[in-house]
Amino acid sequence: MESRFEHFIRERQYLTNVTPATIEWYRRCLKWLPSDSPTQEDLKDAVLRMRQKGLKETGVNTVLRCINAYLHWSGGSERKCGTGCNHPRIQQLKEPRLVLPTFADAQVKRLVGWKPKGKYERRLHLLVLFLLDTGCRISEALTLRVSDVNFEDLLVTLDGKGRKQRVVPFSFELRKALFRYIGEYARKPESLLFANQGETAWNRRNALRDVKGLCWKLGFTPPARTLHAFRHSFSVNYLRRGGSVFHLQKVLGHSTLEMTRRYANLVTTDLQAVHERVSLLSK
Repeated sequence: MESRFEHFIRERQYLTNVTPATIEWYRRCLKWLPSDSPTQEDLKDAVLRMRQKGLKETGVNTVLRCINAYLHWSGGSERKCGTGCNHPRIQQLKEPRLVLPTFADAQVKRLVGWKPKGKYERRLHLLVLFLLDTGCRISEALTLRVSDVNFEDLLVTLDGKGRKQRVVPFSFELRKALFRYIGEYARKPESLLFANQGETAWNRRNALRDVKGLCWKLGFTPPARTLHAFRHSFSVNYLRRGGSVFHLQKVLGHSTLEMTRRYANLVTTDLQAVHERVSLLSK
């Protein structure tokens, strides 16, 4: 007989059309439960075991989002979870508000100004430029095909999380770099833009290794979460130069505005500049 876990997963797969990655996430998360009908004590014990295993608050909360979704489904309610639900539920942990890592302006200038030699250095440089100019996720860049780039309107179509496509703009400078690379290496419309020698997808781990190696080569230590730091850097620069939080939400593909608002907390250098002008102690 099929377990309730598998029943839940099958319904999500066939009725809400979740991605294979989401299905795998469900399976990983539900393994923390001792049974398909956990008690409130079982849920507390699951959190304790996660913390003992070394999971950080964000990692625990990721698992809890899945578990709470399963518990709500298991309770049989058709409406959104909230007031009136009497199924077991575990409260998420309070997460620390850490400053997200970014590239410094001087580091960005070194990356942009680097003069690559050969096809694979050119590919690496183009990836860096693409991440800095569009703010896309690394997974979105590595699955991009040449046909997704609209050179006329300076737009690119990205395949985001949960099969959600979005169209984002790019700059004239990036268009020049893209046009040269595609032309010089005869990239066909159906080809992956950032492909390996055998026309297979560039592995994220290898891309991370190459980007970190470039940072060391250019004389600076790569920031934490190096590939995602490009996205953070794009977002901070977007707001710093007068971009709207609402527009930034669309460009980044965030489902809620609250996710985008985090970047407003990063512009500490701008706060310092304003404070110098308004301080009663400044001459």
